[in-house]
Amino acid sequence: MVKSYLKFEPSKSFGVVASSSSNIVWSSKDKTKSSAGQAVVAANEEVLVWDIKKGELLSRWKEENNRALVTAIAQSKTDPDLFAVGYENGSIRIWDSKIATSVVSFNGHKSAVTILAFDKTGVRLASGSKDTDVIVWDLVAEVGQYKLRGHKDQVTGLRFIEPEPVVQEEDGEQALMAVDNEGAEGFLLTTGKDSLIKLWDLSSRHCIETHVAQSNGECWALGVSPDLSGCVTAGNDGEMKVWALDVVALAASAQRVDLSQSVNFLHDRGTLHRSSKERAVEVIFHPRRDYFAVHGVEKNVEIWRIRTESEVKKSLARKKKRRKEKLAKDKKGADVDMEDEGADDINKAEISDVFAQHVIVRTTGKVRSVDWAIQQGSKDLQLLVGSTNNLLELYTIVGKDKLKSKTDVADYNKALGVDLPGHRTDIRSLSLSSDDKMLASAANGSLKIWNVKTQACIRTFECGYALCCAFLPGDKVVVVGTKEGELQLYDVASAALLESVNAHEGHAIWALQVHPDGKSVVSGGADKAAKFWDFKIIQEQVLGTTRTTPKLKLVQSRILKVSDDILSLKFSPDSKLLAVSLLDSTVKVFFVDSLKLYLNLYGHKLPVLSMDISFDSKLIITSSADKNIRIWGLDFGDCHKALFGHQDSILQVAFIPHNSDGNGHHFFSASKDRTIKYWDGDKFEQIQRIDGHHGEIWALAISHAGNFLVSASHDKSIRVWEETDEQIFLEEEREKELEELYESTLTTSLEQDADAQDENREVAAASKQTVETLMAGERIAEALELGLADLNVVKEWEVAKASNPNLAPPQRHAIFMALGNITAEQYVMNTLSKIKASALHDALLVLPFASVPMLFTFLNLFALRSMNIPLTCRILFFMLKTHHKQIVSSRTMRQMLDGIRVNLRQALRKQKDEMGYNIAALRVVGMQIEERSVKGFVDENWEEEEKQKKEVRKRAFASLS
Repeated sequence: MVKSYLKFEPSKSFGVVASSSSNIVWSSKDKTKSSAGQAVVAANEEVLVWDIKKGELLSRWKEENNRALVTAIAQSKTDPDLFAVGYENGSIRIWDSKIATSVVSFNGHKSAVTILAFDKTGVRLASGSKDTDVIVWDLVAEVGQYKLRGHKDQVTGLRFIEPEPVVQEEDGEQALMAVDNEGAEGFLLTTGKDSLIKLWDLSSRHCIETHVAQSNGECWALGVSPDLSGCVTAGNDGEMKVWALDVVALAASAQRVDLSQSVNFLHDRGTLHRSSKERAVEVIFHPRRDYFAVHGVEKNVEIWRIRTESEVKKSLARKKKRRKEKLAKDKKGADVDMEDEGADDINKAEISDVFAQHVIVRTTGKVRSVDWAIQQGSKDLQLLVGSTNNLLELYTIVGKDKLKSKTDVADYNKALGVDLPGHRTDIRSLSLSSDDKMLASAANGSLKIWNVKTQACIRTFECGYALCCAFLPGDKVVVVGTKEGELQLYDVASAALLESVNAHEGHAIWALQVHPDGKSVVSGGADKAAKFWDFKIIQEQVLGTTRTTPKLKLVQSRILKVSDDILSLKFSPDSKLLAVSLLDSTVKVFFVDSLKLYLNLYGHKLPVLSMDISFDSKLIITSSADKNIRIWGLDFGDCHKALFGHQDSILQVAFIPHNSDGNGHHFFSASKDRTIKYWDGDKFEQIQRIDGHHGEIWALAISHAGNFLVSASHDKSIRVWEETDEQIFLEEEREKELEELYESTLTTSLEQDADAQDENREVAAASKQTVETLMAGERIAEALELGLADLNVVKEWEVAKASNPNLAPPQRHAIFMALGNITAEQYVMNTLSKIKASALHDALLVLPFASVPMLFTFLNLFALRSMNIPLTCRILFFMLKTHHKQIVSSRTMRQMLDGIRVNLRQALRKQKDEMGYNIAALRVVGMQIEERSVKGFVDENWEEEEKQKKEVRKRAFASLS
């Protein structure tokens, strides 16, 4: 009989505050104003929403089948509940934060999405990627409109430039030029790692202007001022370039066709230098005030201020005065007046006069991303900072207006932070309590105790550079071994350090294990010794009194000297043997009572990093940096099998600790190749490969009940994998792996063929073949064949029925009968409408040209019966565009198209009449409601006051350009 195994599935993931793969977004959706706002951040493949004030996780956005890292997040300006999230595999999902579900998904990029931007109206989304393409997506129709090619390296900055309509004077009357009409789609500003800044006209879909953004190589960031009057690009060596953008000319050009080539809308205004020489990551403008933040991957964020017009004038006047004095000294007074003509002109000001560094915010960790936090009623400048070390912080910065005198230096302070739910550094060791309810995780600088069920962090201790940890019997105390050679005891209940013993004289403790009887612990380190420690309760005198208190102490009982550094230690469950792995790639097995050598296990080419002994003390498994797992018998020390387990060093192996389901010889291995594998130690077969982590897996712990395992990785996440009731058969698993491999190669090969024609064009179709679109294409082809066959059968029956009225209905396909005897065209329409709008075009591309006449037959029927006209039109136009040459050259197709045109026109005219009638009726209803409703009272001066306020807040960019 074929042996079946039970499958392990991912169940929980925690320990991540914010991963450094993506930017962060601050969102204020709290109407009560009690909250300090929310941070929307990436956590590997998920998106987390944190309450900054309480440090609570509000929601988690995750899709079952998605394993790709989140690489970009953007919030819609018009609907704050909508977020666009880009992933490492090039896909984009639109999430509704209210219901925490993905509403639309797009596939168009070949590699990771680097930046996303919504337009002003919230109906279009632009995405830039590492594959150098920019794609504009239509969120209403849920399709990719087009792909813009022009950059030669990854896209690093992206922003829609949609100028306001321009008012022009014509014959004394004001004529409003509507820029946002159907003809004008606005502009797009992009920067790339290729150091180019490009301005695209989205109406004509081509690049109208290109400049070299950075003089020293790459351009890494783009920040556009909120009034669109200028932008700042940043690159290597702390260099920032300021550009003035002529929005008025852009708005005017949207209406004109005869644009001369000499017009430039972007003007280089000069270079600023940051205090650090690191490459920039982001430039982010404050949406309401004259500040912008810029940072690299370092422990600070620079806040720059745009000076007001009066400040710039004062600065220029000071310079003029100094120049006059200097000239007077040089006895060249005669030239003074000529020299200084126009010196007061603000447009002549140097860029360093206009921009001033406001303050440098020093942060706890290296900064990955920042966002301005804008709160209702709060006038403070607040900056949300996401660090590379799994940390979120909110800083309050004192603005220029709050400073008492000119000599005051702007200050800042850390207001809030989210740091408890995760370690700052990689977790190096995991240990589960005896009842599997608590988990200890140890990293460099911190030890945390977690509740496994609720994923809450119960305790956090400061410790040294922890390399190993274990719960002591009773689960009240955790022992930690550090790189500094100390053994530290922590009391979980009182959150206190009980004792610290310098166990290995400054040499790293690489391994420790508690004796199966729970009365002692053994530690092994880089000082070539294994030391045995007994737990003793010692009555310690309380200072200044005669009272004593019991205290737990570690007392060294024995020592075992070996020839090389100890990397791993394991007691056999029957407590007779102790296995020790050394730096010389051997494993030595000793008797516990006499410490005599029992077995020497040779075979690994590189040091053994981890090992485990089965529940019956008969098998020992060793895993090594040579990527192999070896299974040995403990009776003679013979090697049963060497398995090539992973693509990189295998850091952890662990047996299931009991044999309740006959799985006592099954074990897990975790590696630097980011996978966990489940093995059968008797049959030497791989049972299951468990994917999910995005970094090397440092630690692994199996529950004492054997029903779940916990893993910790370089991606900062702790993941719990639970045993399910689903059975796995080895042949099926192998087939599934081969299928996945085939599918991945299939879609990439299709991509290469399809794109060849568009390779040299500036604009291309935003399409990408995925397994989903291939399957959808196959479903369409199948439905067309079934439908056409059914149409023919019904047609023959109708012809025969004309001569023989009593003829029985024909025998149709079982599918039509099962679906309630529906017509063939209804069946085809159902198939087409079930395909996602974003995948429809790619699915139609799968169809060979031979299927097109069949599809057009049904399109004619859809038009005749007015079935889902928008979808019918969309399919028709796409197929005409794709197969234009073949269709034009085919006579039969032309006749077919004539029929479709007549029927479609009738259907569309009918719809148009209906819509016109309904709109007119709605207008009448609206007028009636207006007449009955109470008149609104509006202050006459209100609009004028608002305009004046806006004028005051106009950016200095406007005066610069």
